[in-house]
Amino acid sequence: MPELSRRRALAAAAALATAAGTQAAAAQGAFAADPHSHHGAPASFDEVYKGRRIVGRPSAGGGHHHGTGYAVFIDGVELHVMRNADGSWISVVSHYDPVATPRAAARAAVDELQGAALMPFPAN
Repeated sequence: MPELSRRRALAAAAALATAAGTQAAAAQGAFAADPHSHHGAPASFDEVYKGRRIVGRPSAGGGHHHGTGYAVFIDGVELHVMRNADGSWISVVSHYDPVATPRAAARAAVDELQGAALMPFPAN
């Protein structure tokens, strides 16, 4: 096994730093902010996905939104979403499968529901 030289160590560190910076930039691009929203929230969306209407928009925050300031609905019923510390999003339906955006969380929930209705989540 070749010995680790100072030059090789510095080159490896530079390559890792470049890769980390590229990943961070790509993650920021996934959260394209709506210029009319607050706190850099993801852009609003309203679409039909697999026959279900999914809507997402910045919200007033507080309450049972876990401080995200973003609300997601499937067929008019709120899907509770939460943004993780790493910038990924989860929902009560797909809690252990983080995704890049609230839209992706809504789509993952529709996939997981397999046609079943989303039941309202009781607020504390």
